[in-house]
Amino acid sequence: MIQEEEFKEYKFYVDSESAGRLDKYLAKTFFNDISRTQIQNLIKQGSILLNEKSTKPHAVLKINDQILVKLKKSSKSALEPQNIPLDIVFEDEAIVIINKPAGMIVHPTGKQRQSTLVNALLFHTRVLSSRAGIEKPGIVHRLDKDTSGLIVIAKTDYAHNRLAKQFKERSVYKEYIAFVRGVVSQEEGFIEAPISRSHTDRKKMCISFSTDKQALTKYKVIERLNNITMLMVFPKTGRTHQIRVHLAYIGHPILGDLRYGGSSLMKRQALHAKTIGFKHPLSEKYVEFTSKLPPDMECFLKTLKSNLKN
Repeated sequence: MIQEEEFKEYKFYVDSESAGRLDKYLAKTFFNDISRTQIQNLIKQGSILLNEKSTKPHAVLKINDQILVKLKKSSKSALEPQNIPLDIVFEDEAIVIINKPAGMIVHPTGKQRQSTLVNALLFHTRVLSSRAGIEKPGIVHRLDKDTSGLIVIAKTDYAHNRLAKQFKERSVYKEYIAFVRGVVSQEEGFIEAPISRSHTDRKKMCISFSTDKQALTKYKVIERLNNITMLMVFPKTGRTHQIRVHLAYIGHPILGDLRYGGSSLMKRQALHAKTIGFKHPLSEKYVEFTSKLPPDMECFLKTLKSNLKN
């Protein structure tokens, strides 16, 4: 008989009104490296409980449902802490604010198990929230691999829940800097167009007016430099690839974002999460954090301005 101490429990809560089936939800949000059949077997074995009761793989989830996952500590989903330097902007007992470099994946995937932000966080602090699952400890929101900038990490489930509620209610303030192709004529504007996953390329998102996943992005011109525009971008919703898809939709894709039609003038997509503001989960006071342009974008900007003078 396996002893109780050989297991570890992970408890989290459903944060979507349209989460769907339990097995599909777990495959999407909790497990990245095992099949749905294996997840179904775990549910049938009683290793996964819904609201503290045994259930079935096809159980339909409701918002705030509690999911308890009980796994062997030797499970292959265990992640390796790695001594990777982190640019820590702020840290206390509830949250960590990281200035993520471009090129770093936020959490492990089935193909990449190391050199992610989560691997670095596990080395820095073993205290991370469990709400997002064993593959994403502490992760409240994400930045794309090639997007640099600020990301907030939750140390406790209480902090995670409070932050997740703010993201859901769209009360988190976010500013991005983007270099886009072409001259944006309007000084500022809104892009309102629904986004869904592409049916032809599962790695891409697209504008689709057949979906109800509305998305809203505000932008403001900072500077026009030859055939390139520097924008301040304010995403009002949080759809996957939202800024990249919306800017491409209006004919101004982000430089370096080859997936959505950007030029190769930069080696990565020229998008930086500059500012994030929210109510601190403990004090409930509004806090705001800002980061400078990363060296590659700063150097590119100086080159553009130098070319204008010559």
